[in-house]
Amino acid sequence: MSFLDLIEPLKQAAASDLRAAPDLAALEQTKGNYLGPQGKFTALMKQLGTLPKEEKPAAGKLVNQAKVELEAVLVERRAELELKAALPKEPTDFTLPGRRRTLGKLHPLTQVTEDIVRAFRKIGFAVADGPEIEDEYHCFDALNTPANHPARDSQDTFYLDTPNKALLRTHTSSVQIRLMEKQKPPIRIIAPGRVYRRDNADATHNPTFQQIEGLYVDKHVTIGDLKGTVEFVFQELLGEEVQVRFRPHYFSYTEPSFEIDFSSSMVRKMGKEWLEIAGCGMVHPKVFETVGYDPEIWTGWAFGFGIERIAMLRYEINDIRLFYENDVRFLKQF
Repeated sequence: MSFLDLIEPLKQAAASDLRAAPDLAALEQTKGNYLGPQGKFTALMKQLGTLPKEEKPAAGKLVNQAKVELEAVLVERRAELELKAALPKEPTDFTLPGRRRTLGKLHPLTQVTEDIVRAFRKIGFAVADGPEIEDEYHCFDALNTPANHPARDSQDTFYLDTPNKALLRTHTSSVQIRLMEKQKPPIRIIAPGRVYRRDNADATHNPTFQQIEGLYVDKHVTIGDLKGTVEFVFQELLGEEVQVRFRPHYFSYTEPSFEIDFSSSMVRKMGKEWLEIAGCGMVHPKVFETVGYDPEIWTGWAFGFGIERIAMLRYEINDIRLFYENDVRFLKQF
C-alpha cells in the first residue's frame, strides 16, 4: 500500500474515534493518540521525508487537509461534550415560576481559578477532581513520601478520628494518583481545589487554602516542556513581562525538583526582584511504578501553586485572611 493510500483510512479511523469519545477526558486522550507528539498522524508526517521528491507536495497537502478536518471534528465533539456536561442531570419543569437574577459577584478566588483553568485549557489540559477527605496512601504513600516526613506529623496535617486514619488532603497531588490509577497515558490534567494544613492564620498563611496542580505524562516529556508551560501560564495570568526561573529543590514525588521564582513590576513594588511562587519537577519513577506506569517508557512533570498567592499579587492584597472573612466591603471591589 502506498503512502497516499494510508492517509484516508487513518483519517476516517481518527474521526470515528473522536466522535465516539464518551467524555472530555477520553476526547483529549484520543486527540493525543492521533494528533499528539507521539500520535499516529504525527508519525505519518514524519514519513514524508522518506518519499520521493515528486510525491512530497501531494502527500503533504493530503496530510494537512486531513489534520484540518480532524481538528474540525475535535472542536465539534468538544462543544457537544461540554454542552452535555452542562445540562441538568434531572428533567427541568419549564412551567415553574421564573427566578430573579442572582445578585452579587464571583468571589475573587473563583475569578482567579477560572482564569487559571482557562489558561491551561488553551494548551489542551482537562480539569480533574478528587475527594477532600483522603487516606494516607493517596496523599502520602503513593507520592513517595516517607513515614518520617514532617508533612505526615499531626502538627502539620489534620487527621480525622477514624479507624483508617483519614485526613484532610494537604495538596491536590492526591488527585493525580487517583487519575493515574484509572487512566493510561498520555495524561494532561490540572487539579484545582481546597487543601488543608496546620498553618497559623496570619497575613500569608491560612489553615485552608486553594491550590492547583498540573500533571503531564507522555513519552519523551522533558523539563523543557515544563518550563515552557510554566512561562505560558504565568504570563497569561500576570502579564507578558513576567520572567520565571527554576531553583533546585527537594520534593519526595519529583526528581529532579525545583522551586519556581518569578519577577515582574508587581514583585518590584514589594521591594524584591524575585518571588517564590510554585514548586515543580519531573515525576519520580517510584510514583510511576506505584500506579503501574513503566518509568522506562513514560516521563512526566508536575507542578503546583497556591491560588491565593496569584490573587494577592494580581490585586495587590497583603493579607490572605481577607479572602475568608466574608467582609462585603472587601468582596464588592471585585
